[in-house]
Amino acid sequence: MKTRIILVVAAFLFGFGQSFAQQDEECMTNLTIFTDYYKSQKFNEAYGPWMKVRSKCPKFNRAIYAYGEKILKHKIENSTGTEKVGYLNDLMKLWDEAVVNFPSHYTKGGVLSDKGELMYDYRQDLKATNKQIYDMLDRAYNEDLENFKSPRALYIYFSTVVDMHDAKEVEVQAVFDKYDDVSDKISKETDNYTLLMNPLVEKEEAGTALTSKEQQYKTSYESYLENYNNISTSMDTKLGQLANCEVLIPLYKRDFEANKTDSEWLQRAVSRMYNKECTEDPLYTTLVKAYDAAAPSADTKYFVANLLFSQGKTSEGNKYLDEAYELETDPLKKAKRAYDIGKSLRKKGQYGSARSYFQKALSLSPSMGRAYLEIAQMYAASANDCGDTVFNKRAVYWLAAAEARKAAKVDGSISSYANQLAASYEGKAPSRQDIFGCSCEGTTIRIGCWIGMSVTVPKL
Repeated sequence: MKTRIILVVAAFLFGFGQSFAQQDEECMTNLTIFTDYYKSQKFNEAYGPWMKVRSKCPKFNRAIYAYGEKILKHKIENSTGTEKVGYLNDLMKLWDEAVVNFPSHYTKGGVLSDKGELMYDYRQDLKATNKQIYDMLDRAYNEDLENFKSPRALYIYFSTVVDMHDAKEVEVQAVFDKYDDVSDKISKETDNYTLLMNPLVEKEEAGTALTSKEQQYKTSYESYLENYNNISTSMDTKLGQLANCEVLIPLYKRDFEANKTDSEWLQRAVSRMYNKECTEDPLYTTLVKAYDAAAPSADTKYFVANLLFSQGKTSEGNKYLDEAYELETDPLKKAKRAYDIGKSLRKKGQYGSARSYFQKALSLSPSMGRAYLEIAQMYAASANDCGDTVFNKRAVYWLAAAEARKAAKVDGSISSYANQLAASYEGKAPSRQDIFGCSCEGTTIRIGCWIGMSVTVPKL
């Protein structure tokens, strides 16, 4: 029996990358017992021998923490009252121990965010206040931002400060500051996953199939990107009416003198005023000019361009947009800038120029599916203007559908919406009966105006 235990544990430890020779025999025995129970999902039976290994040999094997988390969560789900609270507190203690004993596998930021989520989920049992939850996640933000990555924890971090404002515990500026902090973090994480995604998308676009491992990575990256996108949307919803023009304008008027040379404050103020469409107020012009004076950059040129557009100075505004694009040097930031410029031009009805910038964005970041969607929507909006017959007008929707399908292919986080949009456009394109009636299957139709492309009529 002893020989079996030693052999089993030796194999087990090898799987976790641990040294076997220097381990305690009693711990090896209990490790075998609790892992056998764990794998059979007998978590109550696993608890006793697991606690013995945890107490006597905390550095013995990572399974103490990897499996112990599930054992304690089972206890939490099947207990009540003070017993449940005890298990909750012990799970947080276990995570702290994991950071100390296996620092290469557990990070402070990751553990603090896990603890914040646990406190949020069991706030009634733990009698945890919004401030206590916020403070836990604030530690993750301030002490280990690099490893504070959980999309859900980031949302809770922001959500609790809004709840604290609703309870009159913090001022509205604290909400805006935290919105910007979390948004910046989400943007950085999104950039990181986009950089990982792009080579895989390029490989697929070149006609090379991904390996099974690469496909797993791509699915994982898409999941994270979708979650971060969902959180950004949820944050905007949570912020709600707190960030309307009636709140923002007096707030920024009050604080402008104290911050008129602070480029970060100005950038955040200008961005929020722009995104909330508070650009008609003279304060917006003051903020943009101050921002451009304090830290001229691609960012400031973009806002100056939109300010010029609002004044009817289209030609001058376009020059600033071009300058904003050229000033960016980082490829991913340049792609995002091109996308933003494309959106600005699309709003102005400059579809040809907008498409050019969306295509630039895609050349720099092939997984930017939303750029394909913008092009698709511009094609669809131009159907009546760019076809010379009823049939040809409706044929434009084939082009629109094709762009939407490209979006779905390169960006799994928007694939559902993109495919729905493509199906909608295909429903507006000429039907089989229309194609039969014109006897034009397989022919090529030239689409005029700004689109300047050809589309082949599908064969029946």
